[in-house]
Parts: sequence; structure tokens; C-alpha cells
Amino acid sequence: MEQNLSQYKIFYEVAKAGNISKAAKELYISQPAISKAISKLEDSLGLSLFTRSSRGVQLTSEGEILFEHTKEAFDTLSRGEQELKRIQEFDIGHLRIGVSNTLCKYVLLPYLKTFIDQYPHMKITIESQSTAQTLSRLEQQKLDLGLVAEPSLRRDLAFIPVMDIQDTFVVTPAYLNNLYVREGKDTNIFETGNIMLLDQSNMTRHHVDDYMTENHIVPRQVLEVTTMDLLIEFVKIGLGVACVIKELVQKELDNGTLVELPLESPIHRRTIGFAYHPSNQAMSLKTFLEFLY
Repeated sequence: MEQNLSQYKIFYEVAKAGNISKAAKELYISQPAISKAISKLEDSLGLSLFTRSSRGVQLTSEGEILFEHTKEAFDTLSRGEQELKRIQEFDIGHLRIGVSNTLCKYVLLPYLKTFIDQYPHMKITIESQSTAQTLSRLEQQKLDLGLVAEPSLRRDLAFIPVMDIQDTFVVTPAYLNNLYVREGKDTNIFETGNIMLLDQSNMTRHHVDDYMTENHIVPRQVLEVTTMDLLIEFVKIGLGVACVIKELVQKELDNGTLVELPLESPIHRRTIGFAYHPSNQAMSLKTFLEFLY
């Protein structure tokens, strides 16, 4: 845009008023200054925007086209200013959070409920996606906050731990008993059972795969599932042995619906927390971090 924004503002006000003197009063500048600005804009565009008469000015067909666009632009600016005023008046902002379906359902929602009670005017956007996508978008500062398992490579992100989780293999007593009857008590369950895991695009799967490699566990029959919720439902109906987050099935373990598969060494615990880019200065992020502390 070669022309000064003030020239478009003057053009817009003159077009609205249909009269240079009225526009001059609205803008608190002299009529000659307005006439000069309009002439400069017309010269730079190479066309006439107004026809002049003793009764005022009227838009040409080209002027009408430009007026529609300038009206849209200034209306957009006005809405932006109003939104900023609302943020200042009500202490609101826009908080963008990335999280997996599982962590959103079981970990994030309780935090959000309390936060929204305290800050009801805050606009919140949840991006449900893989942890890898969340970390990438945090690095690009396209997200304010991510609820993730603590990354092995910190990637210059700050991390606030909120809880530890334990991955474990669980199964229904009926499935386990049937497997023992069919294969014998000494059977290697990882070789004879149906082992259900999250698919390989999931960060949890990488963690579990590392554990199995370290402990020389090579399942023969693997059923891959896209979400933790599906894994839990599949194991509860007796489709096989599932590697799940223990905290998500604690109720079923307590009442005997599920049992843990005995392991020679447990899977390493992981830490779940909120990650963010330290250079992000958004007021919404600052408000949420203060809420956490």
C-alpha cells in the first residue's frame, strides 16, 4: 500500500459524510487539508474518486468500489480495538492449548473447570492432537500451552509438572485364566496372548517400545489402537492384554475388573505437565500460569 493510511481515513470520512466540511469537523482538520489529501490519493491511484458540486461530493463508480473496501478495513480495525478494550476491562484474552484426547479428558478438564470458574471471560481454544504436534506448535509459538508427557529433549520449552503416571499391562481375569488353560501356566503371555498397544504415531507407544526393547519383549500378535480410551474399552471386554496408563484404570484394578500383568521390572514412570515457550508474553498464558501456582 503506497498511500498513507491517513489518506484512506480522510477519503472514508468524506465519502460517509458526502461533504468536505462535515468530514473536516469529524476529523478536526481543515477543509484545505482534506481537499489536498483527496487530491493526492486520486493522483496516486490515477483516477477520480469524487464528483464535486456546490452541494457537496459524490462517489464515482471507482470511488464506490474503494469505499466498500475501506469500510470493511476500518470496520475490522474498529472490532480489533473493541476486543482489546474488552481484554483490558475484563482481564480476558485468548488461551490456545494443545493436548491429546486422553490427557484432555482425564487431566486437563478438571483444571479447565476451575480456571473457567475464576476467569469466565477468557476465550479458550483446545487443539486435540498428538503430543508431537503439540510440541512442534509450541516451538513455533502457534500454541500458548501444551499438556504433555515431559519430553526427553526439552526443545527450549519450559515445563511445569503436575502428576506422574505409570504405564502398565492389564488384562481381565477371565482372559488370563483362559490363556493359562489353553497354553499352560508357564506360558509367555507376550508370545501367546493378544497384545494391544497404541499405534506407532503415539509418543506413549515409543515409550513402551523402548521398555520392551530393553527387556527383550517381542510380542507375536499385536493389535494397534489409535486412542487410550479404545485400549481401555477393548481390554475391559476381554480382547487381550493392553498397555494403558494405570491411573486411568485404577477403579477397575481396585474392584477386580482388571488385573495387572506381573512384570520382572516396571515400565519407567513418566511426568505429565504443562509446557510453554518461555518467550511467549501473552497475558492469557501469564494468567493461567499464575492460576497453576
